[in-house]
Amino acid sequence: MTPISDNEAIDLKRCGISEDDAEWADRSDYWLRRPKLVKRRAKTARSTEPLILCGHGVSLRIEAGTLLIKNGFTHYPQKQEIYRFFRGSLDRPSRIILLEGSGSISFDVLSWLSEQEIPLVRIDWRGQVISAIGGNGYAANRHRTQWQIETRTDLQRRLAFSIDLIARKIDGCILTLEKAVPRSPDWEKAMQRAYADLTRLECDPPQDIVTLRALEAGSAAAYFRSWRAIPLKWKGTSRHPIPEQWQKIKVRTSGRTLAGNRNATHPINAILNYAYTALQSELQIRAVSGGYDPTLGIMHEISQGSSAFIFDIMEPLRPVIDHEILKLLKTHPLHGEDFILRSDGTCRLSPQLAAHAARLVGQIVNGRSPPHPF
Repeated sequence: MTPISDNEAIDLKRCGISEDDAEWADRSDYWLRRPKLVKRRAKTARSTEPLILCGHGVSLRIEAGTLLIKNGFTHYPQKQEIYRFFRGSLDRPSRIILLEGSGSISFDVLSWLSEQEIPLVRIDWRGQVISAIGGNGYAANRHRTQWQIETRTDLQRRLAFSIDLIARKIDGCILTLEKAVPRSPDWEKAMQRAYADLTRLECDPPQDIVTLRALEAGSAAAYFRSWRAIPLKWKGTSRHPIPEQWQKIKVRTSGRTLAGNRNATHPINAILNYAYTALQSELQIRAVSGGYDPTLGIMHEISQGSSAFIFDIMEPLRPVIDHEILKLLKTHPLHGEDFILRSDGTCRLSPQLAAHAARLVGQIVNGRSPPHPF
């Protein structure tokens, strides 16, 4: 980022804009300028790209039978993005993702989206799905939900399904370790643990889900410990100092809880949380449209309001997301303006960085077949 000159600083003050505001705007524009790598599509094929909205003042309304969308503001100065979509047009988005912020939406919009088969997903600043409204609602396929129930209730089938998921996840972790993580003693231990776990799954597989989950947790802990050797690149820290613990990648567990990774206190964990949630929303849209019940988990336990089946099918794709995030960190130095440290110590992503992470996940998922696990 180019430093602000004294004359520019004077001009900014005359306009009522502080240097902090200017740097926030510059950093927001940085993520907006990243290439979106939209794949070419046939002229007769519908777009597979999502529309990602963020910021304050987001507006979705129906005007003369068309969907008129105004994106929110995340910084100043900023030209507001305006989109208009017609019924049946091939350029209408495959889904719309709302990242925090504020704005308005009408009931007519929900009807229009349902008619045009455009799911609407809302994600909050913690990287959690608040709501996921399918294009045509949830219409279960009797054969697929029956498969879910039968696989869940039959211990041998449940174990076979779950072991396959974890084996593919560990395979993905090995690939990410090889491609994106520098060698270190922790890297060696992670690789040894991964290959040992794969051997265990093939030759002496766990006889219950609890044991399998314990094996997966141990493998994941070794995998994320190896990330400590990854150098983090920061810029602008003299003007925007960062906490000492942000200089390196720490453990995946949140510093605010004894277990788990919700309410991230480290920027990398915050990015991963957002990316994983974007993955969850993408797979939930596909699973529901395919007739699966997202709440009927097979490996993950069923609980009220939980998309347990989606957490199942996410497992093999998590290391794929990790790989892309690590590639992002290598090519894009981080800046203090990319994150907001809240009063309780939790870390929040800037809207444009969150939108960039969500787009990245969308590109990954779009290149894969819909989840049909049987």
